[in-house]
Amino acid sequence: MGQKAQSPRKRASFALIPAFVLAVTALAGGLSAAEAAKRGPVTNLPLPRFVSLKSSEGNARRGPSLSHRIDWVYTRRALPLEVVAEFGHWRRVRDHDGAGGWLHYSLLSGVRTVMVESEMASLRSRPDTASEVVARAERGVVARLGECNPDWCRVAADGQRGWVEKSALWGVGREEIRE
Repeated sequence: MGQKAQSPRKRASFALIPAFVLAVTALAGGLSAAEAAKRGPVTNLPLPRFVSLKSSEGNARRGPSLSHRIDWVYTRRALPLEVVAEFGHWRRVRDHDGAGGWLHYSLLSGVRTVMVESEMASLRSRPDTASEVVARAERGVVARLGECNPDWCRVAADGQRGWVEKSALWGVGREEIRE
């Protein structure tokens, strides 16, 4: 159960091995070293990346294990979160307020959701400010993310679907394009 503490020197050398292996593997696969550094050492998925909370409750811990203190309890299923680091079965996440911690990977889903950040967002029939408003969403509404172009994303929430300006949303990269 108890583990013997490693010297800082050993810990640092072990931390360099996955980064080195990832960089060598990526370079062999045609990626630049900068692109390789943006990949998670466990999943090889991009970092940072957006995911959502799979369950209706998730404990965000101070560190990547059950023995670490719980800092936050997320209680909103489908809440969009940003994965910023990986360690074993744990993912360091942050929410729209910048708060976060380490969550077990089983609590996260690859289903993409976004949160409305503006006071009121108009869902439009087309990705154009001149198109018809089909619904409105208040700040804090969580919606399922569909396709995105450079300025607009198609979302669905509470039976309503429409296009929202990307600048009104949290949970999608500003340069991200989705088909």
